Amino acid sequence: MGGDLYILDLDDMQQSAVDLGDPTRLVFDYVRRIGDLLDVMPAGPLRVLHVGGAAMTLPRYVAATRPRSAQIVLEPATEVVERVRAEAPLPPRSGIKVRPVDGETGILAVREGSQDVVVLDAFAGGRVPESLTSAGFVEQVGRVLAPDGMFVANLVDRPPYPRVRAFVAAVRALGDVAVGAEPATLKGRREGNLVVASGEVPAGAFGEPSPLAYRVFRGRAVADAFGGGKAAT
Repeated sequence: MGGDLYILDLDDMQQSAVDLGDPTRLVFDYVRRIGDLLDVMPAGPLRVLHVGGAAMTLPRYVAATRPRSAQIVLEPATEVVERVRAEAPLPPRSGIKVRPVDGETGILAVREGSQDVVVLDAFAGGRVPESLTSAGFVEQVGRVLAPDGMFVANLVDRPPYPRVRAFVAAVRALGDVAVGAEPATLKGRREGNLVVASGEVPAGAFGEPSPLAYRVFRGRAVADAFGGGKAAT
């Protein structure tokens, strides 16, 4: 940790980065793109369900940019939650409620149609658990989302994108689909983050027009690039 920047290392990788002095500063590129998606949601407080918490970067961002938002974080790693509470406490009266339960179990207790946004950013061993990208979990997300709600997921993949293709096929049932990725990830130079938004995806998603060195796929372009076929075995 340098200055006000708090870095949480898990599974031999930097899992979260939080600027404790300015929670609106999103350090990791994919987190900034999720922030862009949240920014174009209708003005005012949001009801947000976070599947995965780590250092609570995005819940802190929402609390700072949209005061009085009601947020639920599903984070089963209680030792991580306690570490973060000790080293980088949440601000008082943040409206952030952390539940020590995994996403697949915790979402069952969330009321139908109660969430404006569901954010999936959960990792185990450096991977998003397959149970959280399954058609069954996506169905639960659709149940808890409000009619104009949006589902945002951070996935790690590389060409030919077997995980993203399978996920896109599942989330098409929620409505519109948009995908954002760095060019290096698209060119297969390295495995990287792809952010998939589905449901009612607002205009201006990912800070469109696309930031320099970032690619955004919408409409037909999603089908052309990520088709939605089954994951390769």
